Amino acid sequence: MTLTNFLKYQAQTNPHPIGLDVAKAEGIYIWDTSGKKYFDLIAGLAVNNVGHRHPQVMEAIQDQLNAYLHVMPYGEFVQGPQVTLAKRLAEVLPQKLDSCYFVNSGAEAIEGALKLAKRFTGRKQIVSCHKSYHGSTHGALSVTGNATKQDAFRPLLEGVSFIHFNALEDLASITQETAAVIVETVQGDAGVRIPTLDYMQALRKKCDETGTLLILDEIQSGFGRTGPLFAFEHFGITPNILCMAKAMAAGMPMGCFVSSQEIMHSLSHSPMLGHITTFGGHPVSCAAAVANLEVLQNGTLEQVEAKGTLFFEKLQHPIVKEIRQIGLMLAIDLPSQEITQQVVTKCLERGIITFWFLSNPASFRLAPPLTITTQEIETACEVIREVFDELT
Repeated sequence: MTLTNFLKYQAQTNPHPIGLDVAKAEGIYIWDTSGKKYFDLIAGLAVNNVGHRHPQVMEAIQDQLNAYLHVMPYGEFVQGPQVTLAKRLAEVLPQKLDSCYFVNSGAEAIEGALKLAKRFTGRKQIVSCHKSYHGSTHGALSVTGNATKQDAFRPLLEGVSFIHFNALEDLASITQETAAVIVETVQGDAGVRIPTLDYMQALRKKCDETGTLLILDEIQSGFGRTGPLFAFEHFGITPNILCMAKAMAAGMPMGCFVSSQEIMHSLSHSPMLGHITTFGGHPVSCAAAVANLEVLQNGTLEQVEAKGTLFFEKLQHPIVKEIRQIGLMLAIDLPSQEITQQVVTKCLERGIITFWFLSNPASFRLAPPLTITTQEIETACEVIREVFDELT
């Protein structure tokens, strides 16, 4: 009955949803309403980095529920959880990223970042990358490098052009007319595409030379997913604007764009209230995010790369064409889209949740909670390899 009502009354995003009827979740596991237990190797698409219902996060949520919920649109009242989170983020980020604007989602963070870049620079042109994904709202979709997703919703924002990710020669397209370049530090839905150090440093240099703001989208790669707290730390650069969401609040809706106080100040005048939100920075989400950050910094990040390497090693198989891995962000390339769909389906039948990519359909993704143990990795990989064997 629940599935029937789900299909009847909830707007659907695709013709064939997974339809898993969730009863509860804890740690790296999800249980359906029949009592079946699943390894969650997706973590809500890189959301539950500290696992489902982490005790420290749950306690912070309950404490805030007992205090107050929404009291005023963002930026008017002083709310402790917001202030604490903003200060904690400023403490762990580079010095020039010391002003946080809290929203509800990743797409909202992108929208705010685009407005901020245009407002601060006075320029109109945005450069993004082919095969990128930045969200489904109008502005975020406009800078998403996937024509298949865009075509039904044109006309989109003007002044957006696209370059190839990780292609040094394309950086010449960034000029003194460019307000911002927006880049996923690691391209997620393109199939975990990892840039080179040379490319990222050349990108930073080109932006500096042209007075262009560099927006890094770490909505998928942030909060320890690739090992360090943020993926840009791998490359020795600092963005002008950093976008984050997904794993920020351990399963609660939350997004944020961060910049310097100088740049962010431009949203508060001419016009006043240049960017506003009713529910952005909800105190319960902020309380969860503070606790989430504490858990991540208390030893959770130290084994992320080793755990990712273990997945990489254990999933080698004749059916696998390539594995791309950085931390616990993995893409496994298979011979065809059809085989990939079979792998995802058969893994689910065996109690393993995996998922596919929007822009790389012959691959499936793994992004488990960072708290997964070595034994859980080995057990899950054994099941996945059994599926590979069956399809070989």
